[in-house]
Amino acid sequence: MMNKEQKKNYIAKMTSQFENSEAVLVTHYQGLNMSQLDELRVKMRVHGIQFKITKNRITKIALEKTKCKVLSNLFTGPTAVAFSDDAIMSARILSKFAKGNDNLKLLGGIMGTDVLDQTGVQNVANLPTLDEARAKIVGILATPASKIVSILLARSEKMSSLTPENSENNPKEV
Repeated sequence: MMNKEQKKNYIAKMTSQFENSEAVLVTHYQGLNMSQLDELRVKMRVHGIQFKITKNRITKIALEKTKCKVLSNLFTGPTAVAFSDDAIMSARILSKFAKGNDNLKLLGGIMGTDVLDQTGVQNVANLPTLDEARAKIVGILATPASKIVSILLARSEKMSSLTPENSENNPKEV
């Protein structure tokens, strides 16, 4: 049981996390054992994501003062929250983990200012990460350049075969 001071600190900390996180995803974890929860936390921590089991009643108080107050109705039952600056990565990790563990349920969340339901979280999980998007753009930009280079090289090879030294019709070789 928390005393009043602990509750105030918890509310202040949660309010700060809700306000300062780019992405907040809410889950139910009923049926997961501690080793499964620890495994999930480790996967998330590698990417700078904090996965926290919450106290619903107190968390709802913290939510009232934040941009995430619309998520208040999701805090029933055994609830855990993922706080992150990378919505795509946190949605991917949770989605992948939920596929292997039926006891983890994605309820919804917030990405920036957009409120997400279960389907929205799945859609975000399927988006390319920033690094993947950059790689695709570089690939798209590099492809025409490499084609131009290969065309120019092919032309120069043809032209070099037509130089007087290599020409079959060179009158000096008679």
